[in-house]
Amino acid sequence: MTKNENISTTPTGTTTGTTAATSRRLGTTGPSVFPLGLGCMGMSALYGEADRAESVATIHAYLDAVPEGANALLDTGDFYGMGHNELLIHEALHTAPAAVRDRALTSVKFGALRTVEGGFTGYDGRPEAVRNFLAYSLQRLGRDHIDVYRIARVDPDVPIEETVGAIAEAVQAGHVRHIGLSEVGADTLRRAAAVAPISDLQIEYSLISRGIEEEILPTARELGIGVTAYGVLSRGLISGHFTRDRALAPGDFRGMSPRFQGENLDRNLDLVDALRKVADDKGVSVAQTAIAWVLSRGDDIVPLVGARCRDRLTEALGAMDITLSPADLAAIEEAVPAGAASGDRYPAAQMAHLDSEH
Repeated sequence: MTKNENISTTPTGTTTGTTAATSRRLGTTGPSVFPLGLGCMGMSALYGEADRAESVATIHAYLDAVPEGANALLDTGDFYGMGHNELLIHEALHTAPAAVRDRALTSVKFGALRTVEGGFTGYDGRPEAVRNFLAYSLQRLGRDHIDVYRIARVDPDVPIEETVGAIAEAVQAGHVRHIGLSEVGADTLRRAAAVAPISDLQIEYSLISRGIEEEILPTARELGIGVTAYGVLSRGLISGHFTRDRALAPGDFRGMSPRFQGENLDRNLDLVDALRKVADDKGVSVAQTAIAWVLSRGDDIVPLVGARCRDRLTEALGAMDITLSPADLAAIEEAVPAGAASGDRYPAAQMAHLDSEH
């Protein structure tokens, strides 16, 4: 495959071996975007201190990698660094060439309530809160609209119909282009889609997080809703770069993530070692293999790569050059069987907020 070719897949994810375009559409109603989106959270929060200059350079490198005629997808949340991430994206877009900047789409999550100390205290999906969050995000991003807007977690005290309805009003007003959802289950997906068109569901999906395959993904496909998959490298766990003796910086989310603890970490890295053998046989990296696997799940899935530096971004983009044959897919499945991960993907208190897990 050439550099600007992508893996073409059937809905079940089997590689067809044909050449595909450099864009994937977010559902039947959403925008067309480059097959890999850039998740910007780690540039501001949860993985320790980041280098601002390198973060901006990485965003620029991603924008440069997106070919003419395709749209870049920058994913963020208004609560990432309490606004820091949106301001960072504003800086990166403001300093990028106009032609490139005009092809950058923003996907924003809102609703998380924070403390000065950085804690999370819940979610607010009331219509008046939606309008408030949106006003601040537009100001920080320096834009007159957000391309995809979604609540980060369902507010248990507010029907999803009310939250989605408020975003739909923002669409009518021109402040939002498309409505997305995040970490919702099949029933909530149906309820939301009955109110207004939903472009995509953002949800964790990787070789070791495959819970969506049973009910959520089929429901999304039935409704014509795309998937933006985050955590495709499970926060670096299956990147091939994480080691058993790695010391984490203070405040790094992985310090309290069950999959990075004790025996869970050892068992999960055993899976990575098995995956490494498959990657070595193809002459590619572990991270590229894991990303290529998510790309192979269907043209309605857009993986978000959380690269914080240009080297990691370059590695991730290389996944688009990989064609996975049926034999490759079988070898990957044998190395990392569905359900093989040890530990939940979030601590118990955060798992309780996931509508997708109930």
